[in-house]
Amino acid sequence: MKLQRLALAMAGVGMLAAAAASGPAIAATQGEPTPSWAKAAAGKPSAKAATAVAEPCISSVAWSTAANVMEAVDVTAAKPPRSAQYPPFTFLPTRTSATWYAAANASGTQFYYYGLYLLGGSLYRHTTVLPESGDPKPTSTKIGTGWGNMTTIATSNYSNFAPRHANLYGLNTNGSVYRYVKNGVGYKSFGSFPGFKSFKAMTVISETATYDTLLMTTKAGALYTIRIPLAAGSKPVVKLIRSTGFAAYESLVVQGCGENGGSLVVGVDHDTDAGYQYAFGKAKGTATAITSYGKIPAVFNGLSHVSLTTHYDQLIGE
Repeated sequence: MKLQRLALAMAGVGMLAAAAASGPAIAATQGEPTPSWAKAAAGKPSAKAATAVAEPCISSVAWSTAANVMEAVDVTAAKPPRSAQYPPFTFLPTRTSATWYAAANASGTQFYYYGLYLLGGSLYRHTTVLPESGDPKPTSTKIGTGWGNMTTIATSNYSNFAPRHANLYGLNTNGSVYRYVKNGVGYKSFGSFPGFKSFKAMTVISETATYDTLLMTTKAGALYTIRIPLAAGSKPVVKLIRSTGFAAYESLVVQGCGENGGSLVVGVDHDTDAGYQYAFGKAKGTATAITSYGKIPAVFNGLSHVSLTTHYDQLIGE
Protein backbone atom coordinates (compact mmCIF):
# COMPACT_ATOMS: atom_id res chain seq x y z
CA MET A 1 0.00 0.00 0.00
CA LYS A 2 1.18 3.52 -0.78
CA LEU A 3 0.25 4.64 2.71
CA GLN A 4 2.57 1.99 4.13
CA ARG A 5 5.33 3.16 1.80
CA LEU A 6 4.78 6.72 3.03
CA ALA A 7 5.15 5.54 6.62
CA LEU A 8 8.27 3.56 5.77
CA ALA A 9 9.79 6.57 4.07
CA MET A 10 9.22 8.65 7.17
CA ALA A 11 10.58 5.91 9.39
CA GLY A 12 13.71 5.87 7.28
CA VAL A 13 14.43 9.48 8.19
CA GLY A 14 13.71 8.90 11.86
CA MET A 15 10.28 10.47 11.98
CA LEU A 16 7.98 7.53 12.56
CA ALA A 17 6.67 7.53 16.11
CA ALA A 18 7.35 4.36 18.03
CA ALA A 19 3.77 3.84 19.09
CA ALA A 20 1.98 4.60 15.85
CA ALA A 21 -1.37 3.30 17.00
CA SER A 22 -1.75 5.95 19.68
CA GLY A 23 -1.32 8.93 17.32
CA PRO A 24 0.22 12.36 17.88
CA ALA A 25 0.92 13.44 21.43
CA ILE A 26 0.18 9.90 22.76
CA ALA A 27 -1.78 11.88 25.34
CA ALA A 28 -5.03 11.00 27.04
CA THR A 29 -5.18 14.39 28.73
CA GLN A 30 -3.88 17.88 28.11
CA GLY A 31 -0.63 18.95 29.74
CA GLU A 32 1.53 15.98 28.72
CA PRO A 33 4.64 16.51 26.55
CA THR A 34 3.79 17.41 22.97
CA PRO A 35 5.84 16.01 20.06
CA SER A 36 7.03 17.91 17.01
CA TRP A 37 4.66 18.24 14.04
CA ALA A 38 6.90 15.88 12.03
CA LYS A 39 6.80 13.06 14.56
CA ALA A 40 3.14 13.66 15.31
CA ALA A 41 2.04 13.50 11.68
CA ALA A 42 4.32 10.55 10.87
CA GLY A 43 2.98 8.59 13.81
CA LYS A 44 -0.67 9.18 12.93
CA PRO A 45 -2.50 5.86 12.41
CA SER A 46 -4.84 5.36 9.51
CA ALA A 47 -8.49 4.91 10.41
CA LYS A 48 -8.29 1.23 9.47
CA ALA A 49 -5.16 0.65 11.50
CA ALA A 50 -6.73 2.15 14.59
CA THR A 51 -9.71 -0.16 14.31
CA ALA A 52 -7.59 -3.25 13.65
CA VAL A 53 -5.92 -2.97 17.06
CA ALA A 54 -9.13 -1.89 18.84
CA GLU A 55 -7.78 1.62 19.43
CA PRO A 56 -10.18 4.58 19.37
CA CYS A 57 -10.19 6.68 16.23
CA ILE A 58 -8.80 10.21 16.27
CA SER A 59 -9.97 13.51 14.80
CA SER A 60 -7.01 15.67 13.76
CA VAL A 61 -8.09 19.29 13.34
CA ALA A 62 -5.97 22.27 12.28
CA TRP A 63 -6.73 25.98 12.02
CA SER A 64 -5.07 29.31 11.31
CA THR A 65 -5.95 32.22 13.58
CA ALA A 66 -6.46 35.88 12.75
CA ALA A 67 -2.91 36.41 14.04
CA ASN A 68 -1.58 33.98 11.37
CA VAL A 69 -0.74 31.31 13.95
CA MET A 70 -1.35 27.69 12.96
CA GLU A 71 -2.70 25.48 15.70
CA ALA A 72 -3.93 21.88 15.74
CA VAL A 73 -5.29 19.26 18.09
CA ASP A 74 -5.80 15.52 18.07
CA VAL A 75 -9.12 14.47 19.57
CA THR A 76 -9.55 10.89 20.75
CA ALA A 77 -13.08 9.60 20.36
CA ALA A 78 -14.44 9.13 23.90
CA LYS A 79 -17.09 10.46 26.27
CA PRO A 80 -15.91 13.09 26.96
CA PRO A 81 -13.42 13.57 24.09
CA ARG A 82 -9.72 13.73 25.00
CA SER A 83 -7.44 16.24 23.30
CA ALA A 84 -3.71 16.72 22.71
CA GLN A 85 -2.41 20.02 21.33
CA TYR A 86 0.25 20.46 18.68
CA PRO A 87 2.80 23.24 19.19
CA PRO A 88 1.68 26.41 17.35
CA PHE A 89 3.77 28.01 14.61
CA THR A 90 3.61 31.08 12.40
CA PHE A 91 1.66 30.44 9.22
CA LEU A 92 0.46 32.49 6.26
CA PRO A 93 -2.49 34.90 6.16
CA THR A 94 -5.64 33.03 5.09
CA ARG A 95 -9.38 33.58 4.77
CA THR A 96 -10.51 29.96 4.57
CA SER A 97 -8.70 26.66 3.99
CA ALA A 98 -9.18 23.08 2.78
CA THR A 99 -7.80 19.74 4.01
CA TRP A 100 -4.07 19.35 4.76
CA TYR A 101 -2.52 16.20 3.22
CA ALA A 102 0.70 14.66 4.56
CA ALA A 103 3.19 13.34 2.01
CA ALA A 104 6.89 12.56 1.58
CA ASN A 105 9.21 13.55 -1.25
CA ALA A 106 10.34 10.99 -3.85
CA SER A 107 13.54 10.17 -1.99
CA GLY A 108 11.76 9.76 1.34
CA THR A 109 13.99 12.36 2.97
CA GLN A 110 11.42 15.07 3.67
CA PHE A 111 7.93 15.04 5.14
CA TYR A 112 5.45 17.85 4.46
CA TYR A 113 1.80 18.89 4.34
CA TYR A 114 0.13 20.50 1.34
CA GLY A 115 -3.29 22.01 0.76
CA LEU A 116 -5.28 24.93 -0.62
CA TYR A 117 -6.46 28.17 0.96
CA LEU A 118 -8.07 31.47 0.04
CA LEU A 119 -6.77 34.93 0.84
CA GLY A 120 -8.92 37.77 -0.39
CA GLY A 121 -9.99 36.85 -3.91
CA SER A 122 -7.04 34.56 -4.67
CA LEU A 123 -6.49 30.81 -4.41
CA TYR A 124 -3.15 29.55 -3.07
CA ARG A 125 -1.46 26.22 -2.54
CA HIS A 126 0.77 25.87 0.51
CA THR A 127 3.57 23.41 1.10
CA THR A 128 4.50 23.19 4.78
CA VAL A 129 7.78 21.35 5.30
CA LEU A 130 8.16 19.55 8.63
CA PRO A 131 11.74 19.37 9.89
CA GLU A 132 12.54 16.87 12.62
CA SER A 133 13.25 19.78 14.95
CA GLY A 134 12.11 23.37 14.90
CA ASP A 135 8.96 24.93 13.54
CA PRO A 136 7.28 23.84 10.29
CA LYS A 137 8.25 25.96 7.27
CA PRO A 138 5.29 27.05 5.11
CA THR A 139 5.60 28.46 1.60
CA SER A 140 2.82 29.29 -0.83
CA THR A 141 2.13 29.58 -4.56
CA LYS A 142 -0.64 31.69 -6.03
CA ILE A 143 -2.84 29.59 -8.31
CA GLY A 144 -5.45 32.05 -9.52
CA THR A 145 -7.80 34.96 -8.87
CA GLY A 146 -11.57 35.45 -8.95
CA TRP A 147 -12.33 33.60 -5.71
CA GLY A 148 -13.66 36.53 -3.70
CA ASN A 149 -17.25 35.25 -3.69
CA MET A 150 -16.35 31.82 -2.32
CA THR A 151 -17.26 31.53 1.36
CA THR A 152 -15.67 28.12 1.90
CA ILE A 153 -13.75 25.49 -0.06
CA ALA A 154 -13.25 21.72 0.20
CA THR A 155 -11.07 19.21 -1.63
CA SER A 156 -11.28 15.52 -2.53
CA ASN A 157 -8.22 13.36 -3.12
CA TYR A 158 -8.85 9.91 -4.60
CA SER A 159 -5.27 8.68 -4.92
CA ASN A 160 -5.14 4.93 -4.28
CA PHE A 161 -6.70 3.58 -7.47
CA ALA A 162 -7.15 4.60 -11.08
CA PRO A 163 -8.79 6.71 -12.33
CA ARG A 164 -7.42 9.11 -9.71
CA HIS A 165 -8.83 12.56 -9.15
CA ALA A 166 -8.32 15.60 -6.91
CA ASN A 167 -11.26 17.98 -7.11
CA LEU A 168 -11.89 21.37 -5.55
CA TYR A 169 -15.34 22.59 -4.47
CA GLY A 170 -16.31 26.15 -3.63
CA LEU A 171 -19.53 27.45 -2.05
CA ASN A 172 -20.37 30.76 -3.72
CA THR A 173 -22.39 33.63 -2.26
CA ASN A 174 -24.72 33.26 -5.28
CA GLY A 175 -25.96 29.96 -3.83
CA SER A 176 -24.12 27.57 -6.14
CA VAL A 177 -21.44 24.97 -5.45
CA TYR A 178 -18.70 25.15 -8.07
CA ARG A 179 -16.49 22.21 -8.99
CA TYR A 180 -12.93 22.45 -10.31
CA VAL A 181 -10.60 19.71 -11.57
CA LYS A 182 -6.81 19.62 -11.60
CA ASN A 183 -5.27 21.17 -14.69
CA GLY A 184 -1.49 20.98 -14.49
CA VAL A 185 -0.47 22.97 -11.42
CA GLY A 186 -3.83 24.76 -11.34
CA TYR A 187 -7.56 24.06 -11.61
CA LYS A 188 -10.20 24.52 -14.27
CA SER A 189 -13.95 24.88 -13.88
CA PHE A 190 -15.97 21.69 -14.31
CA GLY A 191 -19.55 22.64 -13.64
CA SER A 192 -21.68 24.27 -10.97
CA PHE A 193 -24.73 23.23 -9.00
CA PRO A 194 -27.38 25.77 -7.89
CA GLY A 195 -29.70 25.52 -4.90
CA PHE A 196 -27.32 25.98 -1.96
CA LYS A 197 -28.11 29.55 -0.91
CA SER A 198 -29.15 28.44 2.59
CA PHE A 199 -25.97 26.39 3.24
CA LYS A 200 -22.88 27.53 5.13
CA ALA A 201 -20.46 24.74 6.23
CA MET A 202 -18.98 22.27 3.76
CA THR A 203 -16.42 19.46 3.69
CA VAL A 204 -15.86 16.13 1.92
CA ILE A 205 -17.09 12.90 3.54
CA SER A 206 -16.56 10.45 0.67
CA GLU A 207 -14.34 10.16 -2.41
CA THR A 208 -14.63 7.27 -4.88
CA ALA A 209 -13.80 6.44 -8.48
CA THR A 210 -17.20 7.68 -9.65
CA TYR A 211 -18.34 10.38 -7.21
CA ASP A 212 -17.42 12.73 -4.37
CA THR A 213 -19.79 13.42 -1.48
CA LEU A 214 -19.94 16.68 0.44
CA LEU A 215 -21.20 17.02 4.00
CA MET A 216 -22.96 20.37 4.42
CA THR A 217 -25.00 22.27 6.99
CA THR A 218 -27.68 24.88 6.44
CA LYS A 219 -27.98 28.15 8.29
CA ALA A 220 -31.12 26.75 9.94
CA GLY A 221 -29.25 23.71 11.29
CA ALA A 222 -30.02 20.87 8.90
CA LEU A 223 -27.29 18.42 7.85
CA TYR A 224 -27.08 16.97 4.33
CA THR A 225 -24.90 14.81 2.12
CA ILE A 226 -24.44 16.03 -1.46
CA ARG A 227 -23.22 13.24 -3.76
CA ILE A 228 -21.67 14.71 -6.91
CA PRO A 229 -20.98 12.22 -9.73
CA LEU A 230 -17.68 12.84 -11.50
CA ALA A 231 -19.22 12.63 -14.98
CA ALA A 232 -19.73 15.99 -16.65
CA GLY A 233 -23.34 17.18 -16.64
CA SER A 234 -24.44 14.89 -13.82
CA LYS A 235 -26.72 16.30 -11.14
CA PRO A 236 -25.97 16.01 -7.42
CA VAL A 237 -27.92 13.64 -5.19
CA VAL A 238 -29.04 15.51 -2.06
CA LYS A 239 -29.97 13.55 1.08
CA LEU A 240 -31.10 14.92 4.42
CA ILE A 241 -29.33 13.39 7.44
CA ARG A 242 -30.80 15.53 10.23
CA SER A 243 -33.29 18.40 9.99
CA THR A 244 -32.01 20.26 13.06
CA GLY A 245 -29.14 20.44 15.54
CA PHE A 246 -26.22 21.71 13.44
CA ALA A 247 -26.92 25.44 13.09
CA ALA A 248 -24.03 26.52 15.31
CA TYR A 249 -21.26 25.10 13.13
CA GLU A 250 -19.32 27.20 10.62
CA SER A 251 -16.68 24.49 10.11
CA LEU A 252 -16.99 20.72 9.64
CA VAL A 253 -13.99 18.37 9.82
CA VAL A 254 -14.32 14.73 8.72
CA GLN A 255 -11.97 11.78 9.09
CA GLY A 256 -12.61 8.11 8.42
CA CYS A 257 -13.03 5.62 11.26
CA GLY A 258 -12.89 1.89 10.54
CA GLU A 259 -13.35 -0.18 7.39
CA ASN A 260 -17.14 0.03 7.11
CA GLY A 261 -17.59 3.68 6.19
CA GLY A 262 -17.70 5.20 9.66
CA SER A 263 -16.57 8.79 10.15
CA LEU A 264 -15.54 11.08 12.96
CA VAL A 265 -17.02 14.55 12.49
CA VAL A 266 -16.01 17.68 14.38
CA GLY A 267 -18.31 20.67 14.20
CA VAL A 268 -16.83 24.04 15.21
CA ASP A 269 -18.83 27.00 16.45
CA HIS A 270 -16.85 30.11 15.48
CA ASP A 271 -18.91 32.33 17.77
CA THR A 272 -17.84 30.46 20.91
CA ASP A 273 -14.53 28.93 19.68
CA ALA A 274 -15.91 25.52 20.67
CA GLY A 275 -15.65 22.16 18.91
CA TYR A 276 -17.88 19.11 19.29
CA GLN A 277 -17.10 15.54 18.21
CA TYR A 278 -19.51 13.03 16.65
CA ALA A 279 -19.24 9.47 15.36
CA PHE A 280 -21.21 8.77 12.19
CA GLY A 281 -22.07 5.42 10.71
CA LYS A 282 -21.91 5.21 6.92
CA ALA A 283 -24.17 7.98 5.66
CA LYS A 284 -27.62 6.69 4.69
CA GLY A 285 -29.82 9.75 4.79
CA THR A 286 -32.02 10.05 7.87
CA ALA A 287 -31.09 6.44 8.81
CA THR A 288 -27.49 7.51 9.47
CA ALA A 289 -26.41 6.53 12.98
CA ILE A 290 -24.89 9.46 14.91
CA THR A 291 -23.30 9.39 18.37
CA SER A 292 -22.40 12.65 20.09
CA TYR A 293 -19.20 12.55 22.16
CA GLY A 294 -19.63 16.12 23.37
CA LYS A 295 -17.52 19.25 23.70
CA ILE A 296 -13.79 18.97 23.01
CA PRO A 297 -11.44 20.42 25.67
CA ALA A 298 -9.68 22.88 23.36
CA VAL A 299 -10.11 26.45 22.09
CA PHE A 300 -10.96 26.46 18.36
CA ASN A 301 -10.16 30.08 17.57
CA GLY A 302 -9.51 29.70 13.86
CA LEU A 303 -10.86 31.44 10.77
CA SER A 304 -11.69 27.98 9.40
CA HIS A 305 -10.94 24.45 10.60
CA VAL A 306 -9.64 21.59 8.46
CA SER A 307 -8.62 17.95 8.59
CA LEU A 308 -5.03 16.79 8.97
CA THR A 309 -4.77 13.55 7.00
CA THR A 310 -2.44 11.83 4.53
CA HIS A 311 -2.28 11.83 0.74
CA TYR A 312 -3.43 8.19 0.68
CA ASP A 313 -6.21 8.09 3.27
CA GLN A 314 -9.47 7.75 1.34
CA LEU A 315 -12.79 8.88 2.79
CA ILE A 316 -15.61 6.35 2.38
CA GLY A 317 -18.27 7.89 4.59
CA GLU A 318 -21.10 7.74 2.02
